[in-house]
Amino acid sequence: MKNVAIILASGSGSRFNNKIPKQFYKINNKTVLEYSIEAFQSNLSINEIIIVTNPDFIEETKNITNKYTKVIKVISGGETRQISSYNGVFAVDDDNSNVLIHDAARPFISQNIIDECIKALCNYKAVNVAVESSDTIIEVDEDNIIKSVPERKSLRRCQTPQCFNTNVIKTAHKLALNDNFNSATDDCSLILKYNLCPIKVVSGDINNIKITYPSDLVIAEKILKNN
Repeated sequence: MKNVAIILASGSGSRFNNKIPKQFYKINNKTVLEYSIEAFQSNLSINEIIIVTNPDFIEETKNITNKYTKVIKVISGGETRQISSYNGVFAVDDDNSNVLIHDAARPFISQNIIDECIKALCNYKAVNVAVESSDTIIEVDEDNIIKSVPERKSLRRCQTPQCFNTNVIKTAHKLALNDNFNSATDDCSLILKYNLCPIKVVSGDINNIKITYPSDLVIAEKILKNN
């Protein structure tokens, strides 16, 4: 079965406080986006890569990605992550395939995570990557009053990629579109909302960080230095 990586690189980087989106920021003379692409490019089980990018950076993205042989499409994203994911998923021509949807802002995705996701897709139609939470997580109400303190042993912090049988995730997005539901912050939440299939969780990596704030670049540089 074909495995297609969809890299979401369409964010505006509003929290990054920079003139360019964070996925185009350079670490050691290489963009954050390139680190993510290279991880999937070098994985033997990945057949194709689709980049969903900020519409204002289409040409720049094409210039960055034209050296990667597995990148078959560079398309525009939307105003939300859900729309960008929708665009990426429906850019996949083969419904009888797997898609691995990854945030470009997570440049240190490991080969082991990719391999474990693909392995899990042999038995499950939806796979999430997560790590255990080292912090106590609280649930609060609209007045910022604690409602509950869930047991930490059952909590995980989600990472990407989130991986699916292509037909299943297309179905989830179609249902959301028909319902005019547009507030999903990730793809697994759509699978849960419409109860389409069980979602298998595979172990992530603490180095698989998401670059969100400028301070995260310091952490990223330390990860690169230590690897």
